Amino acid sequence: MPLLQLDHAGVELTLHQTRELQQGLTRLMADVLRKEASLTVVAIRHQDIGAWSVDGQACEGAAWSASLLVFVTAGTNTPDEIAAFIADADRLIRATLGSDAATPLYIVVKEVDSRHWGYDGRSQQARRQAG
Repeated sequence: MPLLQLDHAGVELTLHQTRELQQGLTRLMADVLRKEASLTVVAIRHQDIGAWSVDGQACEGAAWSASLLVFVTAGTNTPDEIAAFIADADRLIRATLGSDAATPLYIVVKEVDSRHWGYDGRSQQARRQAG
């Protein structure tokens, strides 16, 4: 039950780019991290480029900035799988957005204890125990 939050700034994404990111990230979650596509949620949020800064300086111009935060259940992936996902997601985002980024492209895979998150009113731990 992964949850992915992609924040980006700069040029607005086209519908095609949005779908490419949603489908590509979902595919990576299934292929690399062995997650169910039917439970993978991808949220893409756009912000003004001036809302982002690097070295304390607001970003400007035609460049883009982005960060990806991914939540998965702790202990369900190996360090090698997570590293492969980060590399593949970086390539996908850069290929989709095109030009060089104005800031580093941070990708964080946050492993959450199964007791502390879930969906549809049940924690992951409760789902495992029910079986």
